[in-house]
Amino acid sequence: MNRDSTPSQTEIEYRQVISYCKALFDKKNKDYGTSWRILRLPSLTDQIFIKAQRIRSIQEKGAQKIEDGIEGEFIGIINYCIIALIQKSLEGSDQMEFAPEELGRIYDEQVEITLELLRNKNHDYGEAWRDMRISSMTDLILMKIFRTKQIENNDGKTLVSEGVEANYQDMLNYAVFCLITLKGEQQQQQQQQ
Repeated sequence: MNRDSTPSQTEIEYRQVISYCKALFDKKNKDYGTSWRILRLPSLTDQIFIKAQRIRSIQEKGAQKIEDGIEGEFIGIINYCIIALIQKSLEGSDQMEFAPEELGRIYDEQVEITLELLRNKNHDYGEAWRDMRISSMTDLILMKIFRTKQIENNDGKTLVSEGVEANYQDMLNYAVFCLITLKGEQQQQQQQQ
């Protein structure tokens, strides 16, 4: 938060997006349990890739044949990034099942860590993302995916770069920015009608 403890507009919008994503995550957890615990990080990276690639394909073609819009894909990226961060934080644990309250707490912990990164970057970059195109942020998510794949192919070792966690956090934040931007564009269109 800001020094005066008042949440910024970005933080308010961020928490609204995350609230929706978490509600969907909770519903899927009721349907499927924590079956995602079986996934290794490279599998989660590939799931994020599939979603980002579909978004880019729709952006480039200007049309889609499957009804689900790109908003749902960005939500999927957010939740898969949080799942990946949870998996990374639980490395070495073979616990498969979690009580809903415990899983909610773990989800929230990863969100708060990532939100703190956002606050720091927004401070330094002056919320430059607000002037970016959604297509550019999609490309940045794809770039982060390819970086993550390379790190995974190198057994997680890097020479001078951030690790996979930082890349998942950046992808999560860009996906949130895209949803905030899409909502703003939709509100502008409604006002113009």
